[in-house]
Amino acid sequence: MKLTIEFVTMKITLKNEKLTTISIVGLVSKPDDASLRPYIEEIQKALNKHQAKLLIEEESAKLLGYEGFEFETICKESDFLISLGGDGTLISLCRKSFACAKPVLGIHAGKLGFLTDIQTNEIEAFIEDIFAGNYRIDTRMMLEVSLHVKGDIQKVVAFNDIVFSRSQISHMTTIKAFVDGHLFNSYYGDGLIVSTPTGSTAYNLSAGGPVVYPLMEALILTPICPHSLTQRSLVLPVDFEISFESSDDTVVVVDGQDTYQMSDVDFVSVKIADKGAQLIHSLDRNYFDVLKNKLHWGNV
Repeated sequence: MKLTIEFVTMKITLKNEKLTTISIVGLVSKPDDASLRPYIEEIQKALNKHQAKLLIEEESAKLLGYEGFEFETICKESDFLISLGGDGTLISLCRKSFACAKPVLGIHAGKLGFLTDIQTNEIEAFIEDIFAGNYRIDTRMMLEVSLHVKGDIQKVVAFNDIVFSRSQISHMTTIKAFVDGHLFNSYYGDGLIVSTPTGSTAYNLSAGGPVVYPLMEALILTPICPHSLTQRSLVLPVDFEISFESSDDTVVVVDGQDTYQMSDVDFVSVKIADKGAQLIHSLDRNYFDVLKNKLHWGNV
């Protein structure tokens, strides 16, 4: 009997969607950073050349002395949103604008800049590229996190990760994980990270988890300092809904921004959200160059 092996080549394809109109743009800047004012002025000037209006979120506007608008108004009226700051500002904006599903442009005015690839010295040129159609929109999967409390469900979304962590340095925690209702693991140690592919280069990477290409759809489970040499990261397809229980003093942290106590909920379930975050990128952006530059891969 002859054995034939067929190799199937998988190709990640990008959607070539463009904005149909650009007449109003919303902006949210890094909190408490008045030094960003010159960049906002540059954004406004570049948009004015194309008769496009800039709506600045009220908290950002108050700090910088501009007229501000409520975030709901910005979401409803804008054709796309601008995040001016670091990755944290962009993550917060993607979560906050989840319901309105508007594309987000990240302008880097922070530290690491994994997500915000447009530099402040490229503002004018890239806004010209946007009006010329020289850009792409990537869709990044997000997670829907459901906190179940006595029959009630509170839902939030996560862009990077959900972290189950011990609340005290002197104690470890046990987290039971269920796939489709079946217990498959009990994690005992400092905690557990449930990450998106985009978030795989964040806390997940620091904890020894894998780097996963950000346009894929997967659930990444990485234990934090497990009290067992056999516990390893696990990558699952997004068809599953995973539930977590813990009777210990465990906290749940969503994207490093929202914190919940496991003692206040019956269990937490995680699955892929019904839509993803849309990020506007330069056509020149190459993810593998980002990895090489930010993680210093290949340096000798």
